[in-house]
Amino acid sequence: MKILTKIWDWIGTCGIAFAVTLFISIFIFQPYKVEGHSMDPTLHDQERIYVSKLQHTFLSIPDYKDIVIIDSRINRDRTLKDDVLEFPVFQLLLGKTDHIYYVKRVIGKPGDVIEFKDNKFYRNGVELNEPYIKEAMNYASEEKWVVPENHIFVMGDNRNFSHDSRAIGFIPLDHNMGKMVF
Repeated sequence: MKILTKIWDWIGTCGIAFAVTLFISIFIFQPYKVEGHSMDPTLHDQERIYVSKLQHTFLSIPDYKDIVIIDSRINRDRTLKDDVLEFPVFQLLLGKTDHIYYVKRVIGKPGDVIEFKDNKFYRNGVELNEPYIKEAMNYASEEKWVVPENHIFVMGDNRNFSHDSRAIGFIPLDHNMGKMVF
């Protein structure tokens, strides 16, 4: 009987530890791994970063130049179930290796007018000075984009090799998984 009590105590302790870890990972803080070269030279392939999930939890708008993790599946609604099932342990158990998360820099916030002229980026009619980008951008468009309410516009620092808002569109705030802290 004493052994069963000890086993039950261990199971309870492990269960509480797992629940606390799950809560922290979903709502507060989580590590991610950079995959690819779209954020060169700022971040490199396979580099580990740590992300505050508070922006995601409270659906707050990130600041310009923040490096964020986004869920690239913008054509679907995110739910709490997504947040739980995307916990790394569940991903391993489910055998999922989808590359749905992108690391990008916030370039536009709701109401901003985005333009690309002569391979340069303009926000609200002003050319941005972006010392963090890898090289001059080779992209132009005649289109003016207005960032909708509750969305952001993101791009990688390696502009010529980045799959970002230019390709996938505006990112809903609930698809911003968090802000890189270190």
